[in-house]
Parts: sequence; C-alpha cells; structure tokens
Amino acid sequence: MIEYIKGTLEELTPTDAIVECNGIGYRILISLQTFSQLENMKNVTVYIHHYLREDEELFYGFGTKDERELFRLLIGVSGIGAATARMMLSSLTSDEIRNAILAEDINRIKSIKGIGLKSAQRLILELKDKVVKGAGSETPAIFSQVDNSIIQEATTALVLLGFSKANVNKAVTAVLKENKDSSLETIIKMALKKL
Repeated sequence: MIEYIKGTLEELTPTDAIVECNGIGYRILISLQTFSQLENMKNVTVYIHHYLREDEELFYGFGTKDERELFRLLIGVSGIGAATARMMLSSLTSDEIRNAILAEDINRIKSIKGIGLKSAQRLILELKDKVVKGAGSETPAIFSQVDNSIIQEATTALVLLGFSKANVNKAVTAVLKENKDSSLETIIKMALKKL
C-alpha cells in the first residue's frame, strides 16, 4: 500500500495534481483543501488513499494525514463514495465537517452538492460517535500547543503496540494535560500507565 508520494509538483489544478517521483508522474485527485496547501510549493508530500476497483485505479491525495483520515471515515458511510467525500472536503474544511457532525447540523451537511437528507442523516448517525472518540482526526486539539512530531511518534508507537487510536489519543491527551513539556519517552510511559 502507498502511504505517501514525495516529489516535485509538476502540475496543479483545483481537482488534481501531478507529482513526479523518481521519473514517474503520478496523477493524484485532490480536494480544494489540499489544493490551497500545495499552491506555491515545488517539493511536496501528498498522503495517498489508493482507490482500486475492477475497472479503475485512482490515487486520492491529501495535504495532511488528518484530512485523509476524515476522507476514509466518510467513504466508510454507506452511500458516500470517494467522489462525494472529495466534494465534501472541497466544500468544507475538515474541522467544519467534524463540527457539523457533532452539532448534528443536517442543513450544513445537506448544503454540499451530492448530499441529500437521507445521506446527511446517515452520515451523522454513523460518524457522530467516531468523531467524538477522535477518529478521523490525526491528533486531538490539545496537541496544537505541543511539538507535533513528538506527539505523532508517541501515538504511532502506542498504536503499533496494539492499542486503539481512540484510546491512545485519550491517554496522550491526559498526559499532556498534566505536563505539556513531556519528552517522547515520558509521554509513552505515562500513556501506557493510563491504557
């Protein structure tokens, strides 16, 4: 499975990007969120969701892991395909989508092209608990005040040890509330005690 493509941005439109990596040009479908992040950049890293069907193979690309996680949550809802999820991420930011789901704002979700009343209701029903638990979000909000690379490493290490992402996020958040200046080892050790 392809995690990301790092290379030179050769072409960029609001709907797709061509990234050259080792002499191969990858056409990657993107959202407007990702477009605005990649604009004015030459060397880029695009996080990939590989979409494979009998008759087509597509790469959906995202400027952040967070946006890709939300995309994967959205396509997990019955009736929401990859094209609709990309449209959602182009119409609203990741945080606006999460907030609309948490607030059960059906009208906000329905305002997106391709989403009707039933799809909006199903989306809220299926994703509200997951969004509350931190799924579809790479890191909880408290992490924005702390060095993200350390948080990412700690979270990845704990998930690789077999703990669920939601439980890891809760434990790491609790550790950071107690001490925002924790080192990587301290975060992992304290989080293990809480898991």
